[in-house]
Amino acid sequence: MLARVIGAGVAGLCAAHALARKGVDVEIVEREQGPGLGCSRFAGGMIAPWCELENAEPLVATLGEEALDFWSRDIGVATVAGSLVVAPRRERAELFDFARRTSQFETLNGEGVAALEPDLAGRFEAGLFFPKEAHLDPRAAMAALTRRLAQMPNVIFHFGQDGAGLATIPDWTVDCRGLSARDALPGLRGVKGEMLILRSEEISFSRPVRMLHPRRPVYVVPRGAGAFMVGATMIENEERARVTARSVVELVNSAFAIHPAFAEAEIVETGSDLRPAFVDNLPRLLKRDRTLYINGLYRHGFLLAPALARRVGEVVVNDGYFPEVMDAHSNQRATAGRPRHDIANAAAGTGV
Repeated sequence: MLARVIGAGVAGLCAAHALARKGVDVEIVEREQGPGLGCSRFAGGMIAPWCELENAEPLVATLGEEALDFWSRDIGVATVAGSLVVAPRRERAELFDFARRTSQFETLNGEGVAALEPDLAGRFEAGLFFPKEAHLDPRAAMAALTRRLAQMPNVIFHFGQDGAGLATIPDWTVDCRGLSARDALPGLRGVKGEMLILRSEEISFSRPVRMLHPRRPVYVVPRGAGAFMVGATMIENEERARVTARSVVELVNSAFAIHPAFAEAEIVETGSDLRPAFVDNLPRLLKRDRTLYINGLYRHGFLLAPALARRVGEVVVNDGYFPEVMDAHSNQRATAGRPRHDIANAAAGTGV
């Protein structure tokens, strides 16, 4: 059996890995000259299913739990050091609200915050610690996963092309093109995310630190060697590459509020891209004949891709059926172009 995976971002590479482990021959087709050069490159890399419950549906956390073992054990690139959530003194209500919406955390006082992150001693009077969560460097993770796939005898890469000239005819096509799949999934929209990478030798964090704020929430993720990813804006427009001065100022100011040393940090990189999302910001695994679409991962690419990929493997090999993602059609535009009998079957399965 041959499966052609279109797109070598985090969703495509995870899908290829899941299929190859089940003995399927896999072709990975990517129009860029290498893997992970789309929006995966600018991800935060936080594997934080319980923190995401703040503003995501429970399905995101349920699927996201599968990513912890995948990235930390199977691929070996994630650090399980937990997540720390803090808030300025005048915004303590934000911390209480965050606690109300989330789960799997420990409540900390100022001494507890300092014990986890000594550089934050005296800066925050309270915090929440999510000990089971993890973080990774997305670019290192993409490189490690690519190396793993390259070692598998049943995997072939085709970079710099769209697959139109390939002589082979796949039994299955797995479409992981993200926002480029709007030709088939017109319900997709792009959500712009901007981020910074700063470098400072004055600060050391062992885990992601999220600071809550009603207008300027921010997270800082350690990347090693004094580097920190600071993110991220969420803007409802589709300007893919442009990072605005306003966003840079807001991100730097928010990082400064976590620790003043960030004001003197070197700006190593700025980045921006569009994350594909449906109207409800939930992921889809859509089946149309012998094509499967993984899409709508929103800002949860590294968190959700392993779970969606595992389900792709089950659909292809064992005719699996997963209503939690295959029948998620609250956005009716996402069904545009689907065979009418598929839409009817999906509705019958969920009562919508």
